[in-house]
Amino acid sequence: MKLNTKPNIRDHDNIYDMITDLHHNMTDDESMKANAKLVLLLANHIGDSAIIKEAIDIASQFGK
Repeated sequence: MKLNTKPNIRDHDNIYDMITDLHHNMTDDESMKANAKLVLLLANHIGDSAIIKEAIDIASQFGK
């Protein structure tokens, strides 16, 4: 299986709101920890190290 990078979220506005609400009233440190935990939970759900590696490679290109 290959990483799906095409739009695949049906309720994207609601998901965006849930993610931003997660960070409401958090310190920067708490926000970074929450992001890390969310990433690990989603990586566990995916469960395929090749797909996770592909996502990491793509994400590492941002900000360069």
